[in-house]
Amino acid sequence: MKKLSLVICVWNEEQNIKPLSVQITEALNGFDFEAIFVDDGSTDSTREEIKKINNERFILVELKRNYGQSSALQAGIDQAEGEFIVLLDGDLQNDPADIPMMLKMMEEEEWDMVAGIRANRKDGMFLRKVPSKIANYMIRKSTGIHMKDLGCTLKIFTNETIKSIHIYGELHRYIPALITLEGATKITQVDVNHRSREFGNSKYNLSRTTRVMSDLILMVFFKKYLQRPMHFFGTIGIVTLGIGVLINFYMLVLKILGNDIWGKPLLLLGILMVMGGIQFITTGIIAELQMRTYFESQQKKPYRVKRVISTKEN
Repeated sequence: MKKLSLVICVWNEEQNIKPLSVQITEALNGFDFEAIFVDDGSTDSTREEIKKINNERFILVELKRNYGQSSALQAGIDQAEGEFIVLLDGDLQNDPADIPMMLKMMEEEEWDMVAGIRANRKDGMFLRKVPSKIANYMIRKSTGIHMKDLGCTLKIFTNETIKSIHIYGELHRYIPALITLEGATKITQVDVNHRSREFGNSKYNLSRTTRVMSDLILMVFFKKYLQRPMHFFGTIGIVTLGIGVLINFYMLVLKILGNDIWGKPLLLLGILMVMGGIQFITTGIIAELQMRTYFESQQKKPYRVKRVISTKEN
Protein backbone atom coordinates (compact mmCIF):
# COMPACT_ATOMS: atom_id res chain seq x y z
CA MET A 1 0.00 0.00 0.00
CA LYS A 2 1.26 3.44 -0.94
CA LYS A 3 1.67 6.09 1.73
CA LEU A 4 -0.30 8.82 -0.02
CA SER A 5 -2.97 9.03 -2.69
CA LEU A 6 -3.80 12.47 -4.07
CA VAL A 7 -7.22 12.89 -5.69
CA ILE A 8 -7.37 15.90 -8.01
CA CYS A 9 -10.56 16.72 -9.92
CA VAL A 10 -10.07 18.79 -13.06
CA TRP A 11 -12.43 20.28 -15.59
CA ASN A 12 -10.94 22.43 -18.36
CA GLU A 13 -7.71 23.15 -16.48
CA GLU A 14 -5.22 22.54 -19.32
CA GLN A 15 -2.82 25.33 -18.31
CA ASN A 16 -2.67 24.22 -14.68
CA ILE A 17 -1.77 20.55 -15.20
CA LYS A 18 1.96 20.86 -15.90
CA PRO A 19 2.83 23.34 -13.11
CA LEU A 20 0.68 21.41 -10.63
CA SER A 21 2.37 18.10 -11.46
CA VAL A 22 5.79 19.73 -11.00
CA GLN A 23 4.77 21.22 -7.64
CA ILE A 24 3.40 17.88 -6.43
CA THR A 25 6.58 16.06 -7.43
CA GLU A 26 8.76 18.62 -5.64
CA ALA A 27 6.59 18.82 -2.51
CA LEU A 28 6.37 15.02 -2.12
CA ASN A 29 9.96 14.16 -2.96
CA GLY A 30 10.84 11.11 -0.89
CA PHE A 31 7.21 10.06 -0.29
CA ASP A 32 5.63 6.95 -1.76
CA PHE A 33 2.63 8.55 -3.44
CA GLU A 34 0.24 8.37 -6.35
CA ALA A 35 -1.56 11.37 -7.87
CA ILE A 36 -4.93 10.57 -9.42
CA PHE A 37 -6.22 13.17 -11.86
CA VAL A 38 -9.96 12.75 -12.46
CA ASP A 39 -10.92 14.45 -15.70
CA ASP A 40 -14.57 15.42 -15.32
CA GLY A 41 -15.48 15.63 -19.01
CA SER A 42 -13.10 18.41 -20.04
CA THR A 43 -13.62 19.92 -23.49
CA ASP A 44 -10.11 21.38 -23.83
CA SER A 45 -6.74 19.60 -23.87
CA THR A 46 -6.68 18.77 -20.15
CA ARG A 47 -6.50 15.01 -20.78
CA GLU A 48 -3.63 15.39 -23.23
CA GLU A 49 -1.70 17.54 -20.74
CA ILE A 50 -2.12 14.88 -18.04
CA LYS A 51 -0.85 12.18 -20.39
CA LYS A 52 2.24 14.29 -21.12
CA ILE A 53 3.35 14.09 -17.48
CA ASN A 54 4.91 10.71 -18.29
CA ASN A 55 5.34 9.59 -14.70
CA GLU A 56 3.99 6.28 -13.38
CA ARG A 57 3.00 7.97 -10.13
CA PHE A 58 0.43 10.06 -12.02
CA ILE A 59 -2.82 8.36 -13.04
CA LEU A 60 -5.61 9.62 -15.28
CA VAL A 61 -9.21 8.64 -14.57
CA GLU A 62 -11.28 9.85 -17.50
CA LEU A 63 -15.02 10.21 -16.96
CA LYS A 64 -17.36 9.86 -19.93
CA ARG A 65 -19.00 13.23 -19.33
CA ASN A 66 -19.14 16.06 -16.82
CA TYR A 67 -20.71 14.61 -13.66
CA GLY A 68 -19.80 17.36 -11.20
CA GLN A 69 -17.23 17.65 -8.44
CA SER A 70 -18.83 15.23 -5.98
CA SER A 71 -19.02 12.34 -8.46
CA ALA A 72 -15.52 13.09 -9.74
CA LEU A 73 -14.14 13.03 -6.19
CA GLN A 74 -15.86 9.71 -5.55
CA ALA A 75 -14.37 8.26 -8.74
CA GLY A 76 -10.88 9.27 -7.57
CA ILE A 77 -11.42 7.99 -4.04
CA ASP A 78 -12.58 4.64 -5.42
CA GLN A 79 -9.28 4.34 -7.31
CA ALA A 80 -7.06 5.51 -4.41
CA GLU A 81 -5.01 2.87 -2.60
CA GLY A 82 -2.93 5.00 -0.23
CA GLU A 83 -2.85 4.73 3.53
CA PHE A 84 -3.77 8.42 3.56
CA ILE A 85 -5.91 10.11 0.92
CA VAL A 86 -5.55 13.81 0.04
CA LEU A 87 -8.15 15.90 -1.78
CA LEU A 88 -6.58 18.71 -3.79
CA ASP A 89 -7.93 21.35 -6.17
CA GLY A 90 -6.64 21.30 -9.72
CA ASP A 91 -6.55 25.07 -10.18
CA LEU A 92 -3.23 25.75 -8.37
CA GLN A 93 -4.96 27.66 -5.57
CA ASN A 94 -4.12 24.88 -3.07
CA ASP A 95 -0.40 24.52 -2.37
CA PRO A 96 0.95 20.92 -2.46
CA ALA A 97 3.79 22.07 -0.16
CA ASP A 98 1.27 22.02 2.72
CA ILE A 99 0.67 18.28 2.38
CA PRO A 100 3.77 17.01 4.28
CA MET A 101 2.89 19.20 7.26
CA MET A 102 -0.70 17.93 7.28
CA LEU A 103 0.46 14.33 6.93
CA LYS A 104 2.79 14.76 9.90
CA MET A 105 -0.15 15.98 11.99
CA MET A 106 -2.23 12.99 10.89
CA GLU A 107 0.42 10.49 11.93
CA GLU A 108 1.65 12.07 15.14
CA GLU A 109 -1.73 13.06 16.55
CA GLU A 110 -3.83 10.25 15.00
CA TRP A 111 -6.49 12.44 13.38
CA ASP A 112 -9.25 11.02 11.18
CA MET A 113 -9.13 14.17 9.05
CA VAL A 114 -6.98 17.28 8.82
CA ALA A 115 -8.58 20.04 6.71
CA GLY A 116 -7.11 23.27 5.45
CA ILE A 117 -8.13 26.79 6.39
CA ARG A 118 -7.43 29.18 3.52
CA ALA A 119 -5.32 31.79 5.30
CA ASN A 120 -5.27 35.13 3.43
CA ARG A 121 -7.74 33.77 0.91
CA LYS A 122 -7.09 35.10 -2.59
CA ASP A 123 -10.65 35.31 -3.91
CA GLY A 124 -13.15 38.04 -4.67
CA MET A 125 -14.87 39.57 -1.66
CA PHE A 126 -18.52 39.75 -2.73
CA LEU A 127 -18.80 36.75 -5.08
CA ARG A 128 -16.66 34.32 -3.09
CA LYS A 129 -15.65 35.36 0.43
CA VAL A 130 -18.92 36.81 1.73
CA PRO A 131 -21.18 33.99 0.43
CA SER A 132 -18.65 31.47 1.74
CA LYS A 133 -18.65 33.00 5.23
CA ILE A 134 -22.45 32.99 5.33
CA ALA A 135 -22.60 29.38 4.13
CA ASN A 136 -19.94 28.27 6.64
CA TYR A 137 -21.87 29.92 9.48
CA MET A 138 -25.15 28.27 8.50
CA ILE A 139 -23.54 24.86 8.09
CA ARG A 140 -21.79 25.11 11.47
CA LYS A 141 -25.01 26.07 13.24
CA SER A 142 -27.13 23.46 11.46
CA THR A 143 -24.83 20.45 11.56
CA GLY A 144 -22.78 21.10 14.69
CA ILE A 145 -19.55 20.71 12.69
CA HIS A 146 -17.49 23.57 14.11
CA MET A 147 -15.01 24.15 11.32
CA LYS A 148 -13.89 27.57 10.18
CA ASP A 149 -13.49 26.88 6.45
CA LEU A 150 -15.70 24.09 5.12
CA GLY A 151 -15.10 25.15 1.52
CA CYS A 152 -11.37 24.43 1.36
CA THR A 153 -10.81 21.37 -0.83
CA LEU A 154 -7.39 20.57 0.63
CA LYS A 155 -8.03 17.82 3.16
CA ILE A 156 -6.28 14.63 4.21
CA PHE A 157 -8.00 11.52 5.56
CA THR A 158 -7.13 8.04 6.64
CA ASN A 159 -8.12 5.54 3.95
CA GLU A 160 -10.73 3.96 6.23
CA THR A 161 -12.34 7.30 7.08
CA ILE A 162 -12.92 8.62 3.56
CA LYS A 163 -13.94 5.24 2.16
CA SER A 164 -16.60 4.84 4.85
CA ILE A 165 -18.77 7.36 2.96
CA HIS A 166 -20.10 7.82 -0.56
CA ILE A 167 -20.35 11.30 -2.05
CA TYR A 168 -23.41 11.92 -4.22
CA GLY A 169 -25.04 14.95 -5.80
CA GLU A 170 -23.07 17.95 -4.52
CA LEU A 171 -22.31 16.71 -1.03
CA HIS A 172 -18.56 17.33 -1.36
CA ARG A 173 -19.10 20.47 0.74
CA TYR A 174 -20.36 18.30 3.59
CA ILE A 175 -17.64 15.65 3.73
CA PRO A 176 -16.76 16.51 7.37
CA ALA A 177 -20.41 16.04 8.36
CA LEU A 178 -20.66 12.78 6.40
CA ILE A 179 -17.59 11.22 8.01
CA THR A 180 -18.84 12.35 11.41
CA LEU A 181 -22.07 10.43 10.78
CA GLU A 182 -19.89 7.36 10.12
CA GLY A 183 -18.12 7.69 13.46
CA ALA A 184 -15.10 9.89 12.69
CA THR A 185 -14.63 12.08 15.76
CA LYS A 186 -11.03 13.28 15.49
CA ILE A 187 -11.14 16.08 12.93
CA THR A 188 -9.17 19.31 12.94
CA GLN A 189 -8.11 22.23 10.77
CA VAL A 190 -4.83 23.98 10.10
CA ASP A 191 -3.90 27.16 8.20
CA VAL A 192 -2.70 26.47 4.67
CA ASN A 193 -1.43 28.64 1.86
CA HIS A 194 -3.98 29.91 -0.64
CA ARG A 195 -3.04 31.35 -3.99
CA SER A 196 -4.73 33.41 -6.68
CA ARG A 197 -5.94 31.62 -9.78
CA GLU A 198 -3.48 32.31 -12.60
CA PHE A 199 -4.92 30.24 -15.45
CA GLY A 200 -8.42 29.26 -16.52
CA ASN A 201 -11.77 30.37 -15.16
CA SER A 202 -13.38 29.76 -11.79
CA LYS A 203 -16.20 27.20 -11.80
CA TYR A 204 -17.91 28.91 -8.85
CA ASN A 205 -20.93 31.18 -9.18
CA LEU A 206 -23.85 32.30 -7.03
CA SER A 207 -26.24 29.92 -8.82
CA ARG A 208 -24.96 27.22 -6.47
CA THR A 209 -26.60 28.91 -3.49
CA THR A 210 -29.93 27.10 -3.81
CA ARG A 211 -28.15 23.75 -4.17
CA VAL A 212 -26.06 24.44 -1.07
CA MET A 213 -29.25 25.20 0.88
CA SER A 214 -30.97 22.05 -0.39
CA ASP A 215 -27.99 19.92 0.59
CA LEU A 216 -27.90 21.62 4.00
CA ILE A 217 -31.50 20.55 4.69
CA LEU A 218 -30.54 17.01 3.68
CA MET A 219 -27.51 17.00 6.00
CA VAL A 220 -29.58 18.24 8.95
CA PHE A 221 -32.04 15.43 8.30
CA PHE A 222 -29.18 12.89 8.07
CA LYS A 223 -27.66 14.11 11.31
CA LYS A 224 -30.84 13.99 13.36
CA TYR A 225 -33.04 11.35 11.73
CA LEU A 226 -30.93 9.07 9.53
CA GLN A 227 -31.59 6.02 11.72
CA ARG A 228 -35.09 7.03 12.83
CA PRO A 229 -36.94 8.81 9.98
CA MET A 230 -40.31 7.80 11.47
CA HIS A 231 -39.62 10.13 14.39
CA PHE A 232 -39.52 13.03 11.93
CA PHE A 233 -42.32 12.14 9.52
CA GLY A 234 -44.43 10.41 12.17
CA THR A 235 -44.39 13.38 14.53
CA ILE A 236 -45.48 15.78 11.79
CA GLY A 237 -48.05 13.28 10.56
CA ILE A 238 -49.62 12.64 13.97
CA VAL A 239 -49.87 16.36 14.78
CA THR A 240 -51.32 17.16 11.34
CA LEU A 241 -53.76 14.24 11.47
CA GLY A 242 -54.82 15.15 15.00
CA ILE A 243 -55.58 18.75 14.08
CA GLY A 244 -57.47 17.57 10.99
CA VAL A 245 -59.59 15.15 13.02
CA LEU A 246 -60.45 17.88 15.55
CA ILE A 247 -61.47 20.28 12.77
CA ASN A 248 -63.62 17.65 11.10
CA PHE A 249 -65.23 16.71 14.42
CA TYR A 250 -66.05 20.38 14.99
CA MET A 251 -67.58 20.60 11.51
CA LEU A 252 -69.58 17.43 12.16
CA VAL A 253 -71.01 18.96 15.32
CA LEU A 254 -72.00 22.07 13.34
CA LYS A 255 -73.68 19.87 10.75
CA ILE A 256 -75.64 17.99 13.41
CA LEU A 257 -76.80 21.31 14.82
CA GLY A 258 -78.26 22.17 11.42
CA ASN A 259 -75.57 24.47 10.00
CA ASP A 260 -74.58 24.37 6.34
CA ILE A 261 -70.89 23.44 6.25
CA TRP A 262 -70.49 22.56 2.59
CA GLY A 263 -67.77 24.56 0.83
CA LYS A 264 -66.50 26.23 3.97
CA PRO A 265 -62.70 26.76 3.98
CA LEU A 266 -62.39 25.21 7.44
CA LEU A 267 -63.94 21.97 6.17
CA LEU A 268 -61.50 21.82 3.27
CA LEU A 269 -58.62 22.54 5.65
CA GLY A 270 -59.69 19.68 7.92
CA ILE A 271 -59.89 17.24 5.02
CA LEU A 272 -56.49 18.31 3.67
CA MET A 273 -54.85 17.97 7.09
CA VAL A 274 -56.26 14.46 7.58
CA MET A 275 -54.96 13.41 4.15
CA GLY A 276 -51.63 15.15 4.75
CA GLY A 277 -51.21 13.51 8.14
CA ILE A 278 -51.84 10.08 6.67
CA GLN A 279 -49.30 10.77 3.92
CA PHE A 280 -46.62 11.89 6.39
CA ILE A 281 -47.11 8.77 8.51
CA THR A 282 -47.01 6.56 5.41
CA THR A 283 -43.82 8.30 4.24
CA GLY A 284 -42.25 7.66 7.65
CA ILE A 285 -43.07 3.95 7.45
CA ILE A 286 -41.60 3.70 3.94
CA ALA A 287 -38.48 5.60 5.03
CA GLU A 288 -38.05 3.22 7.99
CA LEU A 289 -38.26 0.22 5.66
CA GLN A 290 -35.70 1.80 3.33
CA MET A 291 -33.29 2.46 6.20
CA ARG A 292 -33.59 -1.16 7.33
CA THR A 293 -32.84 -2.24 3.77
CA TYR A 294 -29.89 0.19 3.63
CA PHE A 295 -28.27 -1.23 6.76
CA GLU A 296 -29.14 -4.91 6.33
CA SER A 297 -28.49 -5.28 2.59
CA GLN A 298 -24.97 -3.88 2.99
CA GLN A 299 -24.44 -5.48 6.40
CA LYS A 300 -23.92 -2.02 7.85
CA LYS A 301 -24.14 -1.48 11.59
CA PRO A 302 -26.01 1.46 13.13
CA TYR A 303 -22.94 2.06 15.30
CA ARG A 304 -19.15 2.28 14.89
CA VAL A 305 -16.71 0.52 17.22
CA LYS A 306 -13.51 2.47 17.85
CA ARG A 307 -11.61 -0.42 19.47
CA VAL A 308 -12.12 -3.47 21.65
CA ILE A 309 -9.76 -3.79 24.63
CA SER A 310 -9.37 -6.82 26.82
CA THR A 311 -9.23 -6.11 30.55
CA LYS A 312 -7.65 -9.46 31.36
CA GLU A 313 -4.41 -9.10 33.28
CA ASN A 314 -1.24 -10.21 31.57
